[in-house]
Amino acid sequence: MASKFEAVIGLEVHAQLLTDTKIFCGCSTKFSPVANVNVCPVCLGHPGVLPVLNRKVVEFAVLMGLATNCTIRERSVLARKNYFYPDLPKGYQISQYDKPLCEDGYIDVEPKGKPVKRVIIKRIHIEEDAGKSIHDQGNDTCIDVNRCGVPLIEIVTDPNIASAEEAYLYLSKIKQIVRYLNICDGNMEEGSLRCDANISIRPIGASELGTKAEIKNMNSFRNVERAINYEIERQTELMEDGGKVIQQTLLWDADKNIALPMRGKEQAHDYRYFPDPDLLPIVVDTNWVEEIRSRMPELPEAKKQRFVSQYQLPEYDADILTQQREISEYFESVVATTKDFKIASNWVMGEVLRVLNEQKIEIENFSVKAESLASLINLIGNNTISSKIAKDVFAEMLVSGKEPDVIIKEKNLVQITDEGAITAIIEGILEKYPGEIAQYVEGKEKVFGFFVGQIMKETKGKANPQAVNTLLRKLLDAKK
Repeated sequence: MASKFEAVIGLEVHAQLLTDTKIFCGCSTKFSPVANVNVCPVCLGHPGVLPVLNRKVVEFAVLMGLATNCTIRERSVLARKNYFYPDLPKGYQISQYDKPLCEDGYIDVEPKGKPVKRVIIKRIHIEEDAGKSIHDQGNDTCIDVNRCGVPLIEIVTDPNIASAEEAYLYLSKIKQIVRYLNICDGNMEEGSLRCDANISIRPIGASELGTKAEIKNMNSFRNVERAINYEIERQTELMEDGGKVIQQTLLWDADKNIALPMRGKEQAHDYRYFPDPDLLPIVVDTNWVEEIRSRMPELPEAKKQRFVSQYQLPEYDADILTQQREISEYFESVVATTKDFKIASNWVMGEVLRVLNEQKIEIENFSVKAESLASLINLIGNNTISSKIAKDVFAEMLVSGKEPDVIIKEKNLVQITDEGAITAIIEGILEKYPGEIAQYVEGKEKVFGFFVGQIMKETKGKANPQAVNTLLRKLLDAKK
C-alpha cells in the first residue's frame, strides 16, 4: 500500500580542504600516524594566542561557491560555535553562522526515469575541524588533536531532497566537483568528505516540515543511501502506528544496517554563536572573485557536453569519461594523437578502467601512457593488427612497458591482409570440412561462424577479420 507520507531531506557535507597548512596557523595538514605532533599553541587554544586566516581556504571556498552557482558574499563573518567535547581544546569551534561566505546555489541531478531535480544549496561556509577521540585503547578515551584546525568547508542544502536516490546523486556531484577543482580528494572512507543527513516526513502535499532526525557516521555513498531509506521507513512506520518522531541525532551502524540514538538534536541557540573577536570580517570584493573565477577548470557538465560535440561520442561515453578529471585528461591525451575517437573511448572505458579497478590504482599510476595507447589504436585503424591481437599486445604493454610496435615486431603479430594469402588459407580449411560445406549450402548459417573460427585459429588470430568474412562468404556462396 502506498504511503501517505513524503520524505524531506537536507544534507550537510563537510569537505576537508587540500591546503598545506591549517586554517588559522602554520601547522601541517598532512596525516600523521603519531598523535599530537601537528600542533601549536594556536590550534591547542593556549591563552593569548591569535589566529591568522589562511587565504587559500577562502579561495577554495569561493571556487566551490562559483562551481555550484552560489552568490559570493562580499563581507562574511567568522563566529565562535561553543560546545564542550574532549577533542575540542578551545571549548569552541571557529565557523560561520548568519553571514556565510557563499549562499543560494544549486546543483541539478537526474534521478532515473524522472525529471531533472534542482537541489538548492543554502550556504557554503568555512570552519576548522575538531580533534579525534579514540575509544579503543583500553579503558580510557585518548585524544589526538592533530586534526584540530584542519580547514573544512560545510555545504548545506535546503530540505528539498525527496529521496535517498536524489541524495546519492547529489553527493556524487559534490565529490566530482571538489575533485575537479582539486580542493578535496573526496574520500568518504578516510573522512575527507563527510555527510550528515537531516530527515523528516510529512503528509503528501503538506507544506509544514515534520520533526527531523539527523543521521551521522555514514562513511560511503551507499551507506548514506541505506541510512536515509532506513530512517524514512522507521519514521513512516512510527507515524502510521500513531507515534511521534522526536528530534534526535542517530549514528548509522553499517554492520547491522540500523541507526541508533546518540543524543538529542541541538538547536543553533545551544551553541551560543557570536562573532569571533580575534578575527576581522572576510572581505571578498569583485576583483578577487573574478581572479579566482579565472582559475576555474572546465567543470564536469561542460566537459561532458564538449566531449559529445567535439568527439561525437554518445552521452553515455561522455558521462563515464568525465566522471573523474584525471580520466578525462587521459582520454584527451589519447585522442590528441589518434582520430579514432570512439575506439579510443571504448578502450579507455573498457580495458583501462578495468585494469584500474582490478589493481585498485589511480590513472596517475597506470603503466600504459596515453601516447602508447594511441599508438596501439592507430595500429588497429591502419589494419596492422586486429582488435583481438591488440588486446594481447595491450596485456604485454601492461607488464613490460614496451611500445606496441616493438611487441608486434618481437612476436610477429602483424595482421595478414593480403587477399591471396587469406584465400589460400580459406580454401585449405574448406577442403577439410566438406560436410559442413553441405550444411551451409542447405541454409544452416551457423556453419559460417564455425569456418571463421577455424580460419582465425589457423592464422593465430592474425587474419584481417573483415577480409576473412568477405572472402569466405564469396567462396561458400560459389558452392551453392
